[in-house]
Amino acid sequence: MREFEKSVISPARPERNLGAIPREQAAKRPHRATLAKRSGSGWADVTASQFAAEVDALAKGFIAAGLQPGDRLGLMSTTRYEWTLVDFAAWTAGLIVVPVYETSSTDQLRWIMSDSGASALVVETARHFGEAEEVKAELPTLKDVWQIDTGGLDELVAAGAEVSDAALDERRGTTNATSIATIIYTSGTTGRPKGCILTHANFMELAENAGDELADVIRADDAQTILFLPLAHVFARFIEVICLTTGAKMAHSSDIKGLTADFATYQPTFILSVPRVFEKIYNSAEQKALGDGKGRIFKAAADAAIKWSEGQDKGGPGLALKIQHAIYDRLVYSKLRTVMGGHLKYAISGGAPLSHSLAHFYRGLGLIILEGYGLTETTAPVSVNTPALSRIGTVGQPLPGNAVRIADDGEILVKGIAVFREYYNNPQATADAIKDGWFHTGDIGRLDEDGYLAITGRKKEIIVTAGGKNVIPAALEDIIRTSPLVSQCVVVGDRRPFVGVLVTLDQEMLPIWAKAHHHKDVTPETAKSHPAVRAEIDRIVAEANSTVSRAESIRKFAILDDDFTEANGYLTPSLKLKRNVVMKDYAAEVEKLYAGGGSGD
Repeated sequence: MREFEKSVISPARPERNLGAIPREQAAKRPHRATLAKRSGSGWADVTASQFAAEVDALAKGFIAAGLQPGDRLGLMSTTRYEWTLVDFAAWTAGLIVVPVYETSSTDQLRWIMSDSGASALVVETARHFGEAEEVKAELPTLKDVWQIDTGGLDELVAAGAEVSDAALDERRGTTNATSIATIIYTSGTTGRPKGCILTHANFMELAENAGDELADVIRADDAQTILFLPLAHVFARFIEVICLTTGAKMAHSSDIKGLTADFATYQPTFILSVPRVFEKIYNSAEQKALGDGKGRIFKAAADAAIKWSEGQDKGGPGLALKIQHAIYDRLVYSKLRTVMGGHLKYAISGGAPLSHSLAHFYRGLGLIILEGYGLTETTAPVSVNTPALSRIGTVGQPLPGNAVRIADDGEILVKGIAVFREYYNNPQATADAIKDGWFHTGDIGRLDEDGYLAITGRKKEIIVTAGGKNVIPAALEDIIRTSPLVSQCVVVGDRRPFVGVLVTLDQEMLPIWAKAHHHKDVTPETAKSHPAVRAEIDRIVAEANSTVSRAESIRKFAILDDDFTEANGYLTPSLKLKRNVVMKDYAAEVEKLYAGGGSGD
C-alpha cells in the first residue's frame, strides 16, 4: 500500500481557540479534578473551576503588562504545573507562546528570542533569569522577563487585578482556530533550529480526534497521567492539550530520577514516554535479578511474558502458557507493575522505535505500549496504535483527519489536520518541506496492507558503502541500544569498505551489570578494554547483524571514552543524536576502525 487516509471524526469549530478550553471544562464539570499540584510529598487536586480562575487571573496580568494580541511570549522552564498555567493564560490573552528548553544555552535562547521577535519571557530559575537578562540587552523587542521561582507570576496576577472581565473576554475573542498558537523550534540536529508555526486548530482538532481514537486510554473515568518529558517538546505539549480537552487528570514531574516515587504517590493510568525509559526499566530489573541470584527466574518470566503477548496475535496462548503466565504474574510481573505505580495500563511511546521483544514483554506484564509517530511539524502524532487497532512493530494507522503516503524513494509524506502552517521567517524551508500539499518528513517507512505505518530510518542518514550497499543505521542502532551496557551508538561506513559502529557505555548501568555478572574488576576506567564488556558488545552487535544481510552487517566496533549527552553537545534537548557533530569530533576514531583494512574486530 502506498497511501492511507482516515476521515476526520470531530471537525474544528472555526471560532474556538485554546484559551476557551479551561472555561469550557469549568462549565461542564466545575468540581472535577483536572490537574494535580505537588503538595509536600503528595499531590493536591486542582478542579476545573480553580484552574480556569487561575488562567483568567494570569491572562489579565499579561494584558496589564501591555502585551498585545499576536505578541510572542517566550517560556523557559522544566515540566511543572506553571508551564501549563502560562500556556493557557497566554492563549487566553491572545499571545503566541514560544517554548525554550530549560537546558538551552544562552546562544540558543538568543536565537529563538531574536528570530521569533519575542516581546516578553517567562523563566523558571535564577540561572534562566541571568541568561535572559544577558540576551535582553541585545534584543530591542524583548521588554519584560518574569521568573517563576521568585514570584513573577504572582506579580503579574496582582497587576492584572484591575483588568475587567469584559476586557478579558474581548481579548479571548481576538484569536480563532486559524490563529497562530505557538512557534516551536526544531531540535537543530543539522543547523539553526527552525520555528514551526502551529495553529490553534492544529492542537484542538488533533486533540479531539486523537481523544476519540484513544478513548479507552484518555477518556476513561479514572484516566490520569504524569508528564515528565520536556514541555518544550511538541509531544508533551500535545498531551497537555488533549488532557485539558478530554478531562483526563494531569500532573507534572521535572525530576526523572525521582520518577519511581512520583509513580508510587500519583499512580498514573497512562503515561507518555520514549523507548529509552522502557529499556532502562527492563535492564535495571534484569540486572538486579541477576545480582540477587534470581536471574533464571526473571529470564523465564520475561520469556513467558513475550510468548503470552505473541499468543494474543495468534488466537490466544495455550493452557500451559496461561498457567505459567499466571504464576509469574504473582512472582515477577506484579512487582514490576508496583514499581510503575500499580495502576498503569497504557503508555504512548514515540521519538524512536521500541524493540518488538520489549513491546511484547510489557504487554505480557500488563502494560500496553502504544507506539506512535510524529514530528514538531505535525503537532506530534500523525499516527498511533490504539487499544482496538494495534500492531506491534508499527506506529499504527494515521489519526482521523490525516493521510500518509509513501513516495517512490520510501520517504513518508503527510497531509491533514496535524500538519503545520509554515516555518517562521523561512519561506524557502517551507517550500522545500511542503510540496503539492504534502509535508515531506525526511523519514523513510512503509505501509502494510491495512494502513499500519512502520518507520525504517531517516532519509539523510542512509549510508552507502564503497560496495554500493544502502544501509539504514537506525535498524542496527535500535537493537544495539537494548544492551544494558550501551548508552548511545553511531553506525558508520559511508563510502567505506564495510560498516562499523561507535559505542558509548551507560555509566549508571555499568556497576549494576558488573555486580550482577560478578566482574569486580570492571570500573569506568577499565570498562572500555575489559574482555567481559567487549564480549557483551560483541554479543549485541551479533544480534543486530542477524537482522540484516552480510553486506549491511557491522564488522568492527569502537568503545568511546565519553558518552553522548545534551550537556556536551552531542544530543538535542529531545535526545536526538547530532550525527554530523559526532562524525566531525570523532573522525579519528572512525579512521582507526578502517586503518589497515580488514573486516573483523
